[in-house]
Amino acid sequence: MVYSKDTESEPGIYGYSRAAFTALTHSVCIVFTVFIAILSRPGSSLFSWHPFFMTLSFSFFMTEAILLFSPHGSLIRKFTHKTKGRVHWILQCLCVSCALLGLAAISLNKHLNGKPHFTSWHGLLGLLTVCVVVLQSLAGLPLIYHSLAKGWSLAKLKRYHAATGLVTYLLGTVSLLLGLSSAWFTASVREYTWYLSALCPALGGLVIMNQVTSAYTAKKRLQS
Repeated sequence: MVYSKDTESEPGIYGYSRAAFTALTHSVCIVFTVFIAILSRPGSSLFSWHPFFMTLSFSFFMTEAILLFSPHGSLIRKFTHKTKGRVHWILQCLCVSCALLGLAAISLNKHLNGKPHFTSWHGLLGLLTVCVVVLQSLAGLPLIYHSLAKGWSLAKLKRYHAATGLVTYLLGTVSLLLGLSSAWFTASVREYTWYLSALCPALGGLVIMNQVTSAYTAKKRLQS
């Protein structure tokens, strides 16, 4: 994803508030992932790997992969854009790997227990999200190796990748929220804990959406 340097010069409270929310998102995605890991106890059962890997994939790796380009809270802000792009793709590969492992864990668990597959909204949307994130990551290869996309301008590829990346992230966010409504999670936490947990992916979704749309708006403003 590409972000104009114009967004780095936002003055006043707006710029500081965006920096604060980005920093909060870094913390929240880590805390939420650790919380789910503790709750699921990966390795205690075959099912336990599903919430662990899916949360690690979409709450941690994918969030951090996009925040790398944040002008307000990137952990490698001073690195070149080319370096950021390569680190972004590495994190996305980890995201895809964890998503596939999480999908494999729940599929095998249901098969061994004789349960039907993909019968809930969480299951159906989760399957769609995993398929989309695989395609999205593969589609990012031409941004690193531009020779793979002959006839396409790099600027256009970056715009499409940013737009589809946002859609993919929001799909992952909704999938996580639906997972929090599952029988396993609701039986494992108290009501107030559920609401606090739901705020974590929701906050990430809002911050990422603001980051991408603000960059697009800034780019259009520069071109006008």
